[in-house]
Amino acid sequence: MLALLGFAMVATFMTLIMTRRAAPLVALIVVPVVFGLIAGHGLDLGPMMLEGVKKIAPTGVMIMFAILYFGLMIDAGLFDPAVRRLLVLVRGDPVRVVVGTVVLAVGVSLDGDGSTTYMVTVAALLPLYARLGLNPLIMACLIMLSSGVMNLTPWGGPTARAATALQVDPAALFLPMVPAMAVGVVWLLLLAWVYGRRERRRLGVLTLDRPAPDPEGLITVSTDPAARRPRLLWVNAGLTLALLITLVTGLVPLAVLFMAGFAIASLINYPQPEALRARIAAHAPNVIAMVAVIFSAGIFTGVLTGTGMVEAMPRSLLALIPPQMGPYLAPITAALSLPMTFFISNDAFYFGVVPILAEAASHYGISKEAIGSASLIGQPFHLLSPLVPSTYLLVSLAGVEFGDHQRFTWPWAVATCAVMGVAAAMLGVFPVWG
Repeated sequence: MLALLGFAMVATFMTLIMTRRAAPLVALIVVPVVFGLIAGHGLDLGPMMLEGVKKIAPTGVMIMFAILYFGLMIDAGLFDPAVRRLLVLVRGDPVRVVVGTVVLAVGVSLDGDGSTTYMVTVAALLPLYARLGLNPLIMACLIMLSSGVMNLTPWGGPTARAATALQVDPAALFLPMVPAMAVGVVWLLLLAWVYGRRERRRLGVLTLDRPAPDPEGLITVSTDPAARRPRLLWVNAGLTLALLITLVTGLVPLAVLFMAGFAIASLINYPQPEALRARIAAHAPNVIAMVAVIFSAGIFTGVLTGTGMVEAMPRSLLALIPPQMGPYLAPITAALSLPMTFFISNDAFYFGVVPILAEAASHYGISKEAIGSASLIGQPFHLLSPLVPSTYLLVSLAGVEFGDHQRFTWPWAVATCAVMGVAAAMLGVFPVWG
């Protein structure tokens, strides 16, 4: 019963936001409350929801100050010269821009942190997409899928969880997957090329021979001339570079890092309280909308966990596997990793489900390393889950709706997982049958 309620809760939420019958902010609060009451919980729903909000609070703080920081940098004109030069470099060609999106996202994703990837790549690329009139959904899709593929590094999270749960060396899971990851990247480059060609037919090529002076402000990211600080360009660039280096090294918690970065950037660029209030007011709609959704997601995950649905859902799926399918548990694990990591958290899947699958597979001569590698296949699809906070950051920075992003991206996320899964099977990472 709990499993059915859990799946129904997530499915109801997805249906409401993808059909635009409810805003994500509303659905994330109302849907779990309704299903929590159906599950027989009343006043105890409050502590569950509060626990979920507490767990997600650092992410909400980080996202709020990250948006404010990059908003100040955009207003001050930090990215304007880079956009002018990038337009010349790509020669205004949408194909080069879209393919370059994958290249940049793959490179930045090597640090294994999705939030970092989203903040760096969107900050670099969104002005270019806006200037050329490219569809930002393409950018969000390709960045997320690139992050999903590269997230399989041992320091990325899923691989470390799977290795810990199975008590194996992370390298034993990661190294065999490297060729399959390379195939996934090639597939994303091909997808980017197709979308780039489509955008080129729609928009044409913007011709810019050189990054000439732009007195009319046509090639710019900042929208308020009074807020620009061209004399502080190199100071802002140095501050942003230092922030990103600190972010990648992980020396300081992200929430604290962006709070400090925002405070320093404010003192440098807008020391007058009136000027700073104007900048905060300009970005307040984005900040409020984003943070409200993040804390609402905490309510969703709190109810899902507190009611026991998160444990019941994987058990019910495992019970559906008939004994005669045992020799095929490796590809079954790969296939299950898509819905499992979508409906429940990575922790619940890798620590609660994968060890059970590995134990069952061992009776058919399938190694736990093979099961561990197969369990990583669904990560590109996992990032579409409403339970992943970093995805809300991505759609907020990219300026797209969460439901639109899911509707646009999910077929390509499934296709990316399928490409990696087939490649891994063909390369012998895990056996098709035991």
